[in-house]
Amino acid sequence: MPRDNAPDSSSLAGPVELARLLAACDAELQPARFKDYGPNGLQVEGRREVRKLVSGVTASRALIDAAIAAGADAIFVHHGLFWRGQSGTVTGWMKERLKRLLAHDVSLLAYHLPLDAHPTLGNNAQLGLRLGLEATGRFGEQDLGFIGRRLDGEAFADADVLTWQLEHVLNRPVVRVGKAREAIEKVAWCTGGAQGYFEAAIAAGAQAFITGEISEPQAHLARECGVVFFACGHHATERYGAPALAAHVAGQLGIAHEFIDIDNPA
Repeated sequence: MPRDNAPDSSSLAGPVELARLLAACDAELQPARFKDYGPNGLQVEGRREVRKLVSGVTASRALIDAAIAAGADAIFVHHGLFWRGQSGTVTGWMKERLKRLLAHDVSLLAYHLPLDAHPTLGNNAQLGLRLGLEATGRFGEQDLGFIGRRLDGEAFADADVLTWQLEHVLNRPVVRVGKAREAIEKVAWCTGGAQGYFEAAIAAGAQAFITGEISEPQAHLARECGVVFFACGHHATERYGAPALAAHVAGQLGIAHEFIDIDNPA
């Protein structure tokens, strides 16, 4: 399980109150600015004091178990437990996840769209950093999508070069639909399940669009509009925001942090 750079144990200030951790996360992510699909912030309340924060992508049972084994007092994720449209019952998989958190008095903090949108530590910003992309603008609903160009100012010679870059950075094959009619200078990206942003990316002048997933309509749009669509994996594109934000806040507060990556092929 990859570990993020946590503060050296000799420099840790000791435990902080859960309320202070929550306030620090809220101050960075400003969840009140977003209309989201579920609650942002504290989803499950655990012990009052936090010495160690574990971050991960999704509040799965595997992550919860691994975080408990790692001595976490709180878990910070992008995909929490509660979403609009759920039945609201605590049965089956929900019961099992909640049972573990409550039995071990571990808090769960989740930030969805606010973590996508953060200008430097969010999923989009961190993916762009790893791909060598510089955002020069935003697009789409709630300005979640990023659009820009390579940091070195050069264009991608063709779609093959960008494909190689994506597969090299993400360490997985990607799905590519469409052909570039010329060198790719303007790239748009929005992590996770943002295939619905493709038309907005086209309208913003993108020559290529990077996201996690693709649905049936986008394949036709890519072919007809001459804009290359890259589906790189929902989990794969959203592995970077949670550890970046959690490490930043943990460093501010002087508590330990560890990122635990639970593999997901989706």
